[in-house]
Amino acid sequence: MGDVKAAITAVGGYVPDYVLTNKILESIIETNDDWITSRTGIKERRILKPPHQGSSFLGIKACEDLLSKATTRPEEIDLVIFATATPDMQIASSAAFLATEIGAVNAFSFDLQSACSGFLYGMSVASSYIESKKYKHILLVGADKMSSIIDYTDRSTSIIFGDGGGAVLFSANEEGLGLQDEILKTDGDGRPFLKIDAGGSLLPSSEDTVKNKQHFVFQDGKTVFKFAVSKMADVSKEIMLKNNLSAEDVDWLVPHQANKRIIDAIYKRMDLDSQKVLMNIQRYGNTTSATLPLLLSDYEKQLKKGDNIIFAAFGGGFSWGSIYLKWAYNS
Repeated sequence: MGDVKAAITAVGGYVPDYVLTNKILESIIETNDDWITSRTGIKERRILKPPHQGSSFLGIKACEDLLSKATTRPEEIDLVIFATATPDMQIASSAAFLATEIGAVNAFSFDLQSACSGFLYGMSVASSYIESKKYKHILLVGADKMSSIIDYTDRSTSIIFGDGGGAVLFSANEEGLGLQDEILKTDGDGRPFLKIDAGGSLLPSSEDTVKNKQHFVFQDGKTVFKFAVSKMADVSKEIMLKNNLSAEDVDWLVPHQANKRIIDAIYKRMDLDSQKVLMNIQRYGNTTSATLPLLLSDYEKQLKKGDNIIFAAFGGGFSWGSIYLKWAYNS
């Protein structure tokens, strides 16, 4: 076997039926459609309403969509990686449950948690496993039920996040297509600015933590915005320079869907035409681990074999990075 790269060979996506519009939010908190749209680019987001359905449900549905189009059968999958910031429960792996439910009976599996950077980091992990030549097919899932950790009386977070799931299948490729390069970063000094205080080993759940709403996402919006703009733009430009890519060489930018103003700043820093930017934040909001695969699912028919694609993400931790990938198939 020659030089092996990890190529995406199938994608899938899923969002719940219920649509939480800006108009509905106006009846819950002090805000309005113009204010939300101008600051975030978000018009609506999807919410998983039925009880007893968690992030694994979103991921399973995305995988079912993927498998309906893939030539690879579930039992041929060697590994399932589930990127999520909202696992179904502690201790019991959401990835293991998902793998069993979709029939990936020969795969081992694990969860990967790095907030909004989780799927991007998962791409790196999947690529490394395939390049080791031990495994041929790896299913990478990104899904989050963000509504489970959002305080809908908090205007700074309730307008941003939505629920959704996406999945990609990585397979061994000897044509030079697939993941080409990566730049991944973290900075633990960012922990105070984007977090959930309670529920972990540092501050276990108690009557007081529930009463004080410490199980919901807290975000220092200005600080996170500033870091996200600078860090995502820096690494996206850096990976282009590292691989001698001009703006004309880049066919698509696949950026984390956190805020339209952040996305605009990134593509302008890269000198890209706005028509090369994949965006669905207006419909889904920030689905955390699911934003990147949902973009691929929504735009799959526009992606062509050999296209140069730059991925970029930023999340809590802080964590961020950029990946350069060559697309491997025509839909």
